[in-house]
Amino acid sequence: MKKVAIVILNWNGKGMLQRFLPSVLRYSNPDDATVYVADNGSTDGSVGMLHREFPDIRVIGFDRNYGFAEGYNKALERVEEEYVVLLNSDVEVSEAWLEPLITYMDAHPEVAACQPKVRSWHDKGRFEYAGASGGFLDIYGYPFCRGRIMHVVEKDNGQYDTIVPVFWATGAALFIRLDDYLHNGGLDGRFFAHMEEIDLCWRLRARGRGVVCVPQSVVYHVGGATLKKESSGKTFLNFRNNLVMLYKNLPEKDLAHVMRVRMFLDNLAALFFFLKGQFSNAGAVFKARKEFRAIRKSYIRERTENLEKMTVGSIPEQIRNSILVQFYVRGKRTFSRLLFN
Repeated sequence: MKKVAIVILNWNGKGMLQRFLPSVLRYSNPDDATVYVADNGSTDGSVGMLHREFPDIRVIGFDRNYGFAEGYNKALERVEEEYVVLLNSDVEVSEAWLEPLITYMDAHPEVAACQPKVRSWHDKGRFEYAGASGGFLDIYGYPFCRGRIMHVVEKDNGQYDTIVPVFWATGAALFIRLDDYLHNGGLDGRFFAHMEEIDLCWRLRARGRGVVCVPQSVVYHVGGATLKKESSGKTFLNFRNNLVMLYKNLPEKDLAHVMRVRMFLDNLAALFFFLKGQFSNAGAVFKARKEFRAIRKSYIRERTENLEKMTVGSIPEQIRNSILVQFYVRGKRTFSRLLFN
């Protein structure tokens, strides 16, 4: 059996597969890796195209769209390789991209997951918004990266080329041990999409498992850095899932304070959306908070389990202050200037 399963989740992404699958096949050593496409009930002819144009790809078909999180959960039940890469369909990989990841993970059994350096496909000398060179989190649940703070994305000049522990690894190219994925609950299927990889990595870190960025491996992600006016659904999922993630994972000593501050910050975000004329996004923030209140009790079991299995009291890759204050008040626009305490 090969060592790595590269699993690409697809839903009506025929064009993306045709554009980016060739790089995955070209630059992934077939002696090490098997490439799978898990199809979430596509209706655009994706599956037929895969059989015709990529006959060596293994296709895992589902009857409907289960979303990003549950789609991957179902797909990973059907693979047996030691390592799995959750790879977005809009990622172009580079030559020998897997080797640094495999080498590092083989040598560090205490590490559960890692990610490559993620650059923008549109501007290949610049980091990509959703992942860059490793993800971090502030005390109030706001994610940021080496190479991306809020909306400011840095040019890659090699300033973040060291291998470092991170809080979370991007779901665009998440390299993880299959045992760690399965034994720690995988992605939360109720999230549907957005924040699910941060939630999983939080569980791993809190239970003493490592997550790192290995920037000697490089991929290019199309992605999307901004919320457009028509993206109220994305706004809703981001705010709702972030609140659920905080509730599931925060230590008891932090929960009440963080949730009070988040109520203020979420209302402030809704006001900014409103003032910019993005009324649907403003409404999505309030809808997300209402939904969180409605479903919070259904996560009591998960919260109890997470607290019981927690072995790390304070995760070093979570800053104990506000990234918003550092960015907007103190003017710290790059990762290298941030204060972690």
